[in-house]
Amino acid sequence: MNLTNNYNPVENFKRYNMKRTAIILLITVITVIQGLSQEGISRENEKNKSGLPSQDTKIIIGDSLLVVQDNNEAFRLKIGNRGIEILESLEEKPHIKLEKYDTPEDNKDFISDSDDPDYDGTKVSHERRYRKFKGHWAGIEIGFNNLLTDNLSFVMPDEIDYMSLHTGKSICFNLNFAQQSFGFTRHLGLVTGLGLNWNNYRFDGNNNIIKDVNGVIKRFDPVGILKKSKFTTLYITLPLMMEIQIPTDNKQINLAGGIIGSIKAGSHSKMVYENGDKIKSDDDFSLNILRYGYTARAGFENINIYATYYPVSLFKSGKGPGGYSLHPFEIGFVFTFNH
Repeated sequence: MNLTNNYNPVENFKRYNMKRTAIILLITVITVIQGLSQEGISRENEKNKSGLPSQDTKIIIGDSLLVVQDNNEAFRLKIGNRGIEILESLEEKPHIKLEKYDTPEDNKDFISDSDDPDYDGTKVSHERRYRKFKGHWAGIEIGFNNLLTDNLSFVMPDEIDYMSLHTGKSICFNLNFAQQSFGFTRHLGLVTGLGLNWNNYRFDGNNNIIKDVNGVIKRFDPVGILKKSKFTTLYITLPLMMEIQIPTDNKQINLAGGIIGSIKAGSHSKMVYENGDKIKSDDDFSLNILRYGYTARAGFENINIYATYYPVSLFKSGKGPGGYSLHPFEIGFVFTFNH
């Protein structure tokens, strides 16, 4: 067999460079870890008032970017969501395990917490514990909406019976696309964010609404039979809620409540005749530009129910149908995607 024909000096040079680069990287990582370990030991010794060396060494850099734990039982090194664990034993050879950490719960061995027995009470531990709290706002809400009178009745006065709605077809849809959580503890905190709120008010009668020259909302009677008639509003929402999470067998029950502010982004009316003809009218309909409401939600994990009531009238003062104040109300389901 002729070895000369299989010899490729370029390929061998590339392999040599790859091996040399890998060795240099390995030596660099080991050197950094050793240096960090010595620094961690020095800090632990300074904190130990008895003058005895600490039994545990912990180093945390960034948000679990690099975590080193060393004690009498095991040595753990975690970089990102990958890690290695070396279990020490006097009777047997050290046992090595490769780990993958996909969720915060999988990282609990590397994260100090006030619920853990080894919580050290440091500022870093507090901040890491607060970052564990995640509220339930970002997601999709689907429900039913309606209008209430000042005495919280769904029944409209006779003079404005044209505002009566088909409750089974008056649907609301909310897209909560941004969320920010501020934890007081791991299971209690404030939640805020941004969302879009669509309300479809489906009229029960053969009518719609129109704004007269004075901006007052009046009844509109079309010529012909309507197959569908509705009035739609679009608001940008911003909530501020207090949320508590109750752990139950690796799951949690969510309870939240607070206020929600809204700013009007658009509105229109739409009528569909039996023959298929459609009429759409874009107008402000004398709607209040700004409003606030009360919201509450409760559920299990990522599925919740919610209800929101706006004490502010849907229409501007003196511009509502018949001079009445009508208050939006909605109830439905929440499907969050923040976990």
